[in-house]
Amino acid sequence: MSTTRSTIAELSGHAGEEVELLAWVRNFRSSGKIAFLILRDGTSLPDGTPEVQAVVSRGDVDEESWEAANAAHYEASVRVRGQVRADARAPGGYELSVRELRVLGPSADYPIQPKEHGPEFLHDHRHLWLRHPRQVAILRIRDEVEKAIRDFFYDRHFTLIDTPILTGSIGEEAGELFETEYFDLGTAYLAQTGQLYVEAAAAALGNVYCFGPTFRAEKSKTRRHLTEFWMVEPEMAWTDSEGNMAVQEAFVAFIVGRVLERGRAELDVLERDVSKLEAVTPPFDRMSYTETVEYLRGKGSAITWGEDLGGEDQTLLTEDRPKPVFVYDFPKEAKAFYMKENPEDPRTVKCDDLYAPEGFGEVIGGSQREDDFDRLLARIREEGLPEEAYGWYLDLRRYGTFPHSGFGLGLERTVGWMCGVPHIREVIPFPRTINRLTP
Repeated sequence: MSTTRSTIAELSGHAGEEVELLAWVRNFRSSGKIAFLILRDGTSLPDGTPEVQAVVSRGDVDEESWEAANAAHYEASVRVRGQVRADARAPGGYELSVRELRVLGPSADYPIQPKEHGPEFLHDHRHLWLRHPRQVAILRIRDEVEKAIRDFFYDRHFTLIDTPILTGSIGEEAGELFETEYFDLGTAYLAQTGQLYVEAAAAALGNVYCFGPTFRAEKSKTRRHLTEFWMVEPEMAWTDSEGNMAVQEAFVAFIVGRVLERGRAELDVLERDVSKLEAVTPPFDRMSYTETVEYLRGKGSAITWGEDLGGEDQTLLTEDRPKPVFVYDFPKEAKAFYMKENPEDPRTVKCDDLYAPEGFGEVIGGSQREDDFDRLLARIREEGLPEEAYGWYLDLRRYGTFPHSGFGLGLERTVGWMCGVPHIREVIPFPRTINRLTP
């Protein structure tokens, strides 16, 4: 009679039966007559426990299995055959009584041992560090956030648009772009945003979004910056700045709710204070940029009107707030050329930034776009941008212009906030920073 192949997630359905499990050794100990192996396979028991204990009694297995059990180092891959036992004392409520064990992939001298390692060492071994339960929990939360993003827009009839990664048109500062020579056409750039392209698609489809990798050559070493990160950018036809913020508020609340609903086991592994996330319900606070400057100066900041909010200012702004806060209508000089001039104060533009609580900083930047051809052209010229590269973008205002708005949400900053992880290099599988290109 053949043995049933099972995963850890399926063990609860095989109580009392013999199964075969293919897994990796997370931990082990032996007392001479009995050995205990903690096994993982990337799945979890019904309560979210991502591991199962395999018990190897010397008298119940052949000599090869006993020797294998005592030679199975950290992260060795193994094949285990044994009986599934329901046991309330076991983590997750189940364990395996082993009949046979074979090491399939030995792992002698595994670099990451159960001791303290520095962050640089762990990132040098990121390809292995991903296996740690904390990293697994973070990646599962990231997966839930990505699924929530797609579900939110799908349920609201947005169309996903795949925008170019190589582009000749830039959306932000030229000094923050990675350049490459593009055949005989001159310089191309790695896209720092897909926004300009989804604006074109919004004229065809109404409500759209793009979701993919973006690149910034900013030489920053802060915990909030990566040179390669993922961003979701919706664009909405016939939507002004107020409507834009309303969508952002609903969007963020939806993501938080999804993580609380489906990621509790992972949040427990991360020891995340879920009460902080449970407090994130609409409405969010809103402050004009001018009000924010006054507020920050009252708390000791040296910010002056016209400056963008730095990391310390963002922390000051949110440290006493349980919910995210919008800051809107920033000075024109502090923001990008495509933002719509504020008719009530031409010094400012109709835009907003959304800052997460607990000091996690900006997670969204959004704006109403300038839909007037002459004003947009004037801004392009003011910024010294090459008009020929934006001919197609200006066409959107020349042929059937319309009010529209959009925003960008940084995936890693959002996942870091959900997980309570302060440095976003922890929440992307293989981080790229100014001093790291491997693994």
